[in-house]
Amino acid sequence: MSGATVDRRYHACGYARLGIEQGDGSYNAGFSMYSSAWPMLDVYPGHAFQSGLFGTWMYPDSENPNIDGVWFYNTIEGGLGWWRGTRFPTLTPKFTVGAVALGFCAWSNGPGAGKGNDWNHPKGQYGSAQLSPNLLWPPDALNVKQGACGELVGYGYLPLPLARAKDVTDGHPVPTGDQCWTLFLNTANFKGPANFVLPYFFAKFSVDQPRTAGLFLDSRPAKQNRTHSMETQYIPWAQGTAKDGTLYARLAPTYFPRSGQGGREVVLHQVTAYRRSALWDRAKAWFEGGAASDTRIDDDGAFKHRFDDSRGIEWGQWEPEVDRFKRKPLVARDYIVPTLPDPYSLAYKPVSDLVKTVRKNGIELMRVPEFFTFVPDLGERGSWIAVAPEEVPPETGLPGYSFPVPDEPPPEPYVTPDDPASCWKTPGPVAGPFKACPGDGSEITYYWYRFADQPSMLNAGMTDAEREEMQLKVEKIHRHWTKDKEYLAPPSVGVLAEIDPALIVTPPGGLEIGYVPIVTRQGLPL
Repeated sequence: MSGATVDRRYHACGYARLGIEQGDGSYNAGFSMYSSAWPMLDVYPGHAFQSGLFGTWMYPDSENPNIDGVWFYNTIEGGLGWWRGTRFPTLTPKFTVGAVALGFCAWSNGPGAGKGNDWNHPKGQYGSAQLSPNLLWPPDALNVKQGACGELVGYGYLPLPLARAKDVTDGHPVPTGDQCWTLFLNTANFKGPANFVLPYFFAKFSVDQPRTAGLFLDSRPAKQNRTHSMETQYIPWAQGTAKDGTLYARLAPTYFPRSGQGGREVVLHQVTAYRRSALWDRAKAWFEGGAASDTRIDDDGAFKHRFDDSRGIEWGQWEPEVDRFKRKPLVARDYIVPTLPDPYSLAYKPVSDLVKTVRKNGIELMRVPEFFTFVPDLGERGSWIAVAPEEVPPETGLPGYSFPVPDEPPPEPYVTPDDPASCWKTPGPVAGPFKACPGDGSEITYYWYRFADQPSMLNAGMTDAEREEMQLKVEKIHRHWTKDKEYLAPPSVGVLAEIDPALIVTPPGGLEIGYVPIVTRQGLPL
């Protein structure tokens, strides 16, 4: 309507949760799961957009996490999604590591990717080491093949005994543990270990906070019983007011897979926790001189968590300068609810004609209701309920409103240090440069480094002898744990997603064992 003004100060956010069976706590050596990759929106709405798809938060099982004056938050919480810091966004989600050190003082999103961009004061850029010789890890996060819609990305973190535990860190009497939490992937074109979080990433912060020594994931087992959910921080939302003062709102078109499609509707599947007997014990024996370890993670040391449908989509309207836990809820249970195709799989189904079905990339997606009205006396803070488009008065400006695509500047490139004396140049790579062009429109420059000489290993608080010992273990992995073998138990439903083929690489001749590809630049094509 001419002259109508909509209010864009608000947005929708919240969690999609599920009920999950609790274990006895003894399966504390990591986890795995299968999470669906699908496009949530029709149009990328700019860098305010942030949402994960289904994932988890893995905390250390520490005996005393409540320490006066210390925010003891530390975890591994990566997975599929979209983030404000993404420089080369696409409607197809990407995958990030998401390791968080004490109180968010640093985070690692993979080799060369962390908090901020100051290489003189890195905050997690050196927190992860590249392990696979066949997978490029862009600093902007790992690309899923463009067009993914309902395919599953299998992933999990299990510790490998690649490092030795130490009693001294950076010359101080605080320990660094031996647990290298390793990302294992199961996709259609890459399987196995990709990279790992270095123990030093967690432990080094105990130097300034010695009361926390030995309480992080480098030393402690992981909590078996974790939250599994989908955290959404920003979906575009517009509001308008009718002549009678009633508030109405419009949500940007937002999608979930629809149940009943033979597995491709599943959004979360086969959440599994592990004991050390599943992998650690035999890997340790192998590294200490025993026979080569089988790649398959042992089912006898695994616990599959059953789901229930007791939770659902718990989104609300966020207002500026209002506590995020006091958002006004959207009554999602009136239009979309969880359903369990089997005890280990989560999907969603519509329960209202306001949910529309759209077919994309071979499957049916549900478009959740776009229009809402505010009911002040429904619930503690009032609630937003879905309404049909024809119920929205024209004077609100919402019926004909379309969410604008913001005009944003070209993305800045990720560039690593070029100083000849830096760890990127001394001792430096052995081959390169090489180029790769994933489907997000960026161009990646990468080099091949000897594993122990990659920059993160040179910033891991290790001696030369400790790095060389780890080099020998990694050479064993490269010989025996190849990308075409089975590691995580396969899903019992659905179809595996593909990693962007541009990121699957083959080492140059003579560098097949003991060398890894490291990205030094990602930017728009030069």
